[in-house]
Amino acid sequence: MPVYPGTRPPALIDACALEREGFRETELRMFSHTGTHMDSPAHLFADGKTLDQFPADSFYGPALAVDVSAVKGRIQPEDLLPHQQALQVVQFLILYTGWEHFWGQQEYFQGFPVLSPAAARWLTQFNLKAVGVDAISVDPVEAASPLFIHKIFLGQEILLIENLCNIQPLIGRNFTLCCLPLKTRRADGAPARAVAIERV
Repeated sequence: MPVYPGTRPPALIDACALEREGFRETELRMFSHTGTHMDSPAHLFADGKTLDQFPADSFYGPALAVDVSAVKGRIQPEDLLPHQQALQVVQFLILYTGWEHFWGQQEYFQGFPVLSPAAARWLTQFNLKAVGVDAISVDPVEAASPLFIHKIFLGQEILLIENLCNIQPLIGRNFTLCCLPLKTRRADGAPARAVAIERV
């Protein structure tokens, strides 16, 4: 599984075998920001809330998928303005960059569209619970990256979801996003299962 550069890959170890112990059990070893996962404010802020401090209704609600795959470099406020009315009534914004198609390849870690600081600040005016992307990060993957976009959203207690997939079929549709992170104490982040429930 691709992981953020410098992060140890996950390991799923057969701890107990049906033939040996009479039951199956797997030992899971992974960092909290592995695979599809959610970031909490505590990821970057000393006094930030952890995921277990958010109520359960923080992890589901009406969502909007926006196609930004044609954007090169930074996504600007004007790229999002056509969706201003829809953003007034949703709680989750999911950005389709198209980078999910590079999963498992070196290209996955570079060149994906990211929000400009101006666009991220513009989005904080809406009642968003989280912003999600089909890329490894909401910020560029660079050793010197100051994680500006992370800080803008997490500083406003807007959660982040990274490494999503299958977003393209949701563009233009009404759906509810349910993205429940693994609940652990002091969770700076956690793997999550994200599903879209289409509303008719």
